Amino acid sequence: MIKPEEIYTTKEAQDFLKVSESTFKRFLKKGIIKAYKVGGTYRIWGSEILKLVSPEVESGVYKVYRKIKEKTKKTIEKW
Repeated sequence: MIKPEEIYTTKEAQDFLKVSESTFKRFLKKGIIKAYKVGGTYRIWGSEILKLVSPEVESGVYKVYRKIKEKTKKTIEKW
């Protein structure tokens, strides 16, 4: 169970979210999940992980996914 006030490593967060390392890095780079660098490694608050699994965030991610999908379709059609 994820505790909002606890701090997790990137590996623990990946396991909770069931995503690959590359996907998790993409989340960090795009600001989808906020992390803090401590001693050369990233740490994530449990509340940040919980934000990603909430229904509100899920619908927002789906909207972004649809936009990317449509843009990809248009690009392929131009070929």
